[in-house]
Amino acid sequence: MATKSLPLFTVDAFTDSPFCGNPAAVCLLENGDLSDELKQKIAAEMNLSETAFVRTLKEGDTCQNASKFELRWFTPTNEVPLCGHATVASAAVLFHAIGNQSEKITFQTKMRGDVFASRQGDRICLDFPLYGTDKQDGSKEPFDKMIKATIGDLPVKDLQYSTETKTFIIRLDDSINRSDFESFKPDITAMHLCDVDGTHVQYLIVAIRGSQACNAVDNTGTVYDFMSRFFSPWNGVPEDPVTGSAHAVLASYWSKELKKTSLYARQASKRGGDLWINVKDNNRVDIAGKAVIVVKGQLTL
Repeated sequence: MATKSLPLFTVDAFTDSPFCGNPAAVCLLENGDLSDELKQKIAAEMNLSETAFVRTLKEGDTCQNASKFELRWFTPTNEVPLCGHATVASAAVLFHAIGNQSEKITFQTKMRGDVFASRQGDRICLDFPLYGTDKQDGSKEPFDKMIKATIGDLPVKDLQYSTETKTFIIRLDDSINRSDFESFKPDITAMHLCDVDGTHVQYLIVAIRGSQACNAVDNTGTVYDFMSRFFSPWNGVPEDPVTGSAHAVLASYWSKELKKTSLYARQASKRGGDLWINVKDNNRVDIAGKAVIVVKGQLTL
């Protein structure tokens, strides 16, 4: 029986340390494509929050010489429209493992148009669409029960909702310290059951404003502008370690709240990661982070 081998990598994104940040698998496809069914099986086999499939677009293109690729992202259960950390991971593989010399790579996506990744010193910078939010009434279903399932009795300062991405943001009161923020435990099952089909919510973010007082600082003492945690049981991801695409929503909110366009953020999961954000005038946002390639291998089909 004939077999086929494809380059496969595991990359920790939004970190400069192995086994931190958010791991993603990256599968490179040259000279052909795989069926969606097979891509989903591979993503389930990898069992990471996302597996990215990077495919050359034109005859004669290789992963080493092309500057435009197709990019799709699959969780273990389904395809998702946008994924930041797996985009950083894909660019890291092309730039650092394959030796692609492009300064900027264009990724053609199925549901979010073109997204871009460029070199920014020791970081990879993503150019993503910016998604706005509006104030959400927390007394309405399913948001009322979802709040309780997620944060229990922790005090709430603001609620925001992004209609375009179905993202619900719960901002906790500024009195919450970092320790309490990092340690609260949502009831993931109850959260999911509040909107079992994901009709209203696909992604849920809990956030706090950063400050010295709440110990929202990095290991150099620099204060984060905000910290967040991200949950998506509707996509088979109870809590995501670091979510680049979430910051395309968070950036819009915090830029207005803090009246600044350059933001420094921490996603406060157990693995954790740092993101550098710049909100631009063209309704887009730059999201930058570091990445470490931890596994290089071959997928045998």
